[in-house]
Parts: sequence; C-alpha cells; structure tokens
Amino acid sequence: MDAAVESAIAYMRESFGDPLTVTDIARKTLLSRFHFSRVFKEETGISPGQFLAAVRIHEAKRLIAGTSMTIAEISAAVGYTSPGSFTHSFTAGVGLSPGRFRRLCREDGEGLAPPRPAGGRSRHGSVAGTVRLPPGHGNARVYLGVFATAVVRYPALASAVVDVPCDRPSCYVLHDVPEGSRHLLAVAVAAGTGHDPQAVRTALVGDRGTTAVTVTAGAVTSAAVRLRPAHPADPPVLLALPELEPPAMVVPRPGCAAAPPGPLPAGRDRPAPRLWLLPGASAPSGPDTGRRRPPGRQEVWLRHSS
Repeated sequence: MDAAVESAIAYMRESFGDPLTVTDIARKTLLSRFHFSRVFKEETGISPGQFLAAVRIHEAKRLIAGTSMTIAEISAAVGYTSPGSFTHSFTAGVGLSPGRFRRLCREDGEGLAPPRPAGGRSRHGSVAGTVRLPPGHGNARVYLGVFATAVVRYPALASAVVDVPCDRPSCYVLHDVPEGSRHLLAVAVAAGTGHDPQAVRTALVGDRGTTAVTVTAGAVTSAAVRLRPAHPADPPVLLALPELEPPAMVVPRPGCAAAPPGPLPAGRDRPAPRLWLLPGASAPSGPDTGRRRPPGRQEVWLRHSS
C-alpha cells in the first residue's frame, strides 16, 4: 500500500470523531489535496471522504451494539454535528435505522428483510464466475454482492450467499444486475485448518474492490473472485450481513464445486438471519470460545427470537 494512503487511513481510524476534512487529511500526508485524493482512490476504490464516512458509520455500529450510549451521544462521538444527519447517513449505509439496529442487537426478535434496490427502468444483465479461497483455509461461506460503489453498503444491487470448499473454486451467478459499471464485492468467513477446522475462523474479503465490472443488458459478465485476508485499505463493511458460518461440508454438483447460490432468505414466514460486523482491517483468528463465534473480530451476533 502507498505510504501516504496508509498514513491517512490510520489517521482516519484514530481521529474519526474530530471535524476532519479531506484537506486536513491530505496535509497529514504532506501531499496536495488533488494528488492525495487521486492516489487514495487508486488504492482503495473510493474517495477519502467516502472512506472517512464509512469508518464513522462502522464505529457507530460498534457503539450502538456494544454500549448504552444514546444515539445522540454516538452521533457526536463519531463526528456528526446533527443527530438527524447521522441517522440519515447510518440508515443509508446500513439499511437499518440506528434504533432498529439496536433493537436487533438486544434480541427483540424483529425480523430483518434483506436489502433490495429500489425499482427503476434500468436494463439488466447477469454477473457469473467462480469464487476461490486463498491457500491454507478450510471451507468458507461467502456473501457476494454487486454495488454501485466499492463499499459493502445498502443497497446491494444483487446478492447471494455461496459455500466454497477448501480445495477448489465454487460457481456463483447474480441475476438482474442493472447495466453499467459496477463493483463486485465479497466478504466471507472461512474455517481454519489442522486437527479441528471448525475451531478457527478467519475473515476474508474479495479482491475486486478497486476494479469495476461492466454489466451489459441481456448478457452475462464473467468475473472471478479470489478471496484474501482483509487489510487496512479495505473500506469498512456497512451493510448488515447474515451470519456466515463456514459449512462443515460442501456438496458439489456436476459442473460446479457447490450448489448455485440463491437469494437470501426473506419474509415474515422465515426466521431473520443473525448478523455480524466485519472489521475494516485484518482480523486474527484464534481458538473457539464455545459460542461458535469467530474470535478476534469486532463483531456482533444478532439472533432472531422465535
């Protein structure tokens, strides 16, 4: 990673509650604002302002889930001067209001419908390909989504969950993607290796964040996804995601390493999925704590009360 970008990201993560501007951040790197913004976007796929906004909302998710601070207090703590502006930004990125997100964290049993893009007149195509794990990991469960920007945020234009075995790639297909330049992003949880593969968890992300795919109406765009450990240049995940518990076994189908992915479960007739928060930086793995919770990640498990 470029040293200036690395320094800027560290500064954002340490000072997100301050009234920062892009000029302030660029000054820290000793670069002009124009040059800094160009280099930053080349490295991360988004502008410095978008990255800072994502850091603030991700930190707000952590505070909402893990503290008793009021929404107004959290708004101020993450750098917003207006609770109304904070609520709007949080809902736009996460897909849930701060209050609803907190209720889910407290296990009130409120169902969560998966995010759906608003209807429109866009022409649509499909994106399909394979998902491959890095060496040294066990089976993984992967969330794949197509987004308008290089941030995993509300709304996903199309999404699916696919299981990937440790020793070969899996196929995926995403239908009804609006045509245009899009970002194919992935987040995953992989089992470890060794005597007890289910006892260790590792957070992984896709490698296509800074590379857009071109979706053509009525056609299939081919795009391979290679997963890798997260690193600081990856924007934080904002969208509330389903639990990604790695499967003990993945049963392949002819012509593909795993069953074709389907849409995420939705509707009141199905239980709401548990959710977790993926950190913005690399997450270490460790032994299981007995709760089937991947250790070493800043996360919140949201369970549906039946």
